[in-house]
Amino acid sequence: MGKGFFHVPPANNEPVKSYAPGTPEREEVLLTYKDLYNKNVDVPLYIGSEEIRTKKTATMHPPHDHKHNLGVYHLAEKKHIEKAIDVALEARKKWAKLEWEQRAAVFLKAADLISGPYRYKLNAATMIGQSKNIFQAEIDSACEIADFLRFNVEYMSEIYNDQPESDETAWNRVEHRPLEGFVYAITPFNFTAIAGNLPSAPALMGNVAIWKPSDSQMFSAEILMQVFKEAGVPDGVINMVNGDPGMITDVILKSPDFAGIHYTGSTEVFKDIWAKIGNNIHTYKTYPRIVGETGGKDFIIAHPSANSKEVSTAISRGAFEFQGQKCSAASRIYLPKSLWPQIKEELIEDISSFKMGSPEDMSNFINAVIHERSFDKLAKYIDQAKKDKKAEIIIGGNYDKSVGYFVEPTVIVTTDPHYTTMETELFGPVVTIYVYEDEKWEETLVEVDNTSAYALTGAVFSKDRYAAAQATDMLQNSAGNFYINDKCTGAVVGRQPFGGARASGTNDKAGSKLNLQRWVSQRLIKETFVPATDYRYPFMD
Repeated sequence: MGKGFFHVPPANNEPVKSYAPGTPEREEVLLTYKDLYNKNVDVPLYIGSEEIRTKKTATMHPPHDHKHNLGVYHLAEKKHIEKAIDVALEARKKWAKLEWEQRAAVFLKAADLISGPYRYKLNAATMIGQSKNIFQAEIDSACEIADFLRFNVEYMSEIYNDQPESDETAWNRVEHRPLEGFVYAITPFNFTAIAGNLPSAPALMGNVAIWKPSDSQMFSAEILMQVFKEAGVPDGVINMVNGDPGMITDVILKSPDFAGIHYTGSTEVFKDIWAKIGNNIHTYKTYPRIVGETGGKDFIIAHPSANSKEVSTAISRGAFEFQGQKCSAASRIYLPKSLWPQIKEELIEDISSFKMGSPEDMSNFINAVIHERSFDKLAKYIDQAKKDKKAEIIIGGNYDKSVGYFVEPTVIVTTDPHYTTMETELFGPVVTIYVYEDEKWEETLVEVDNTSAYALTGAVFSKDRYAAAQATDMLQNSAGNFYINDKCTGAVVGRQPFGGARASGTNDKAGSKLNLQRWVSQRLIKETFVPATDYRYPFMD
């Protein structure tokens, strides 16, 4: 089956609303924010048709106002995970056989619900629970998740339409089957869109999923489950479980029906999961698909020919939007000595104008980091930089967690290209700059390539085409998403498929057909219409 039989709705990118003062969307999202902020939310486990509330719960708090209680989410026990597996496998019997256009209709409806009646609710939940300003919430929890759902339907139709050649002797066709078993989706706190895409992409292809959201993203995860339910995702196709990640993962990875993992999170956790899958390999009915996007130590390098203001703006946005908590956020910067004085002046001017506080105040560009563990880690590295002779903090360096987990956007300048904050993933609003001698451009490219175990995103700024081409070539393995004269964040579904290699993941490119192909197993069917009736070949005469 393929596009030849059905017209697929165009997968256009969802327009971004401005939320400028006086716009109706600004007023609507603020009203929704106030309403959700004061609700006592009770998030259950979603297993099949049941909403399960256990005797054990954990509380939810806005990162920018951690004393405020948003409500609770319920924690699973081992028996609940075992039940989720059983329920998912039972649901698979009907879901896997459902015509692809019927599955498509469900997720196209989910996209329209998100971009329509659920838009402000999902945005407000993301602002509250993940401390995102309205623009960061809009491009994530409204636009990107809607884009994932719509483009994935288009990609699914392309996959099904990809068929082998036939001739006058036989008809050849490929059946793109869902995986035999269930898929485990583990999602991070930083993108509501990723939380929605990781379980829904395999489900679109006929699989069933058990979804473990981040403990720090439960507020918007609850809204996503409401959307999936209203869109008509059948009971048991996407099951949401919360609780101890180690216990949940161990139970799931011991199941013979474990067929794959769709993961975004830390590198070390992903490596541990991979090792457990290897240790359990004799248990499984099939070889599990392992798809993961993990950490990053993303870079910007400027050539002496670059425009200083373009570079400083790329740093301001690329390093500090959403408090540097994007997998793609710029965290190590390489600048030529000739441009450094101008870039430094522009950077200090930009960052000095940042306002920091609650996302409810839409004049704030910077909000809180996600939780106390992140805050304490960042504070430790900032304090160390204040002591080290190889480092100088030129702006920022302060932090306060009395009300919320607020860390000032901080710029460290180092004389050592291998200083600790040039190599260590911090995942926060801290960026480190190394200033190189102009004539050492090529040597610095080598440093960029060799400094980090990660290879997620990177950017080069250059007005010299030969220099841009040289950087593109020499940094081929340094970033799965490489940007020329742009910041290293902001990948758009259908335009910049996202993923990195090395310690940054399996590079299966979310937002493209490549990712969806991982969630199907092909069966070739050859049908011969007039079979042979004589074993002899002509050469035997």
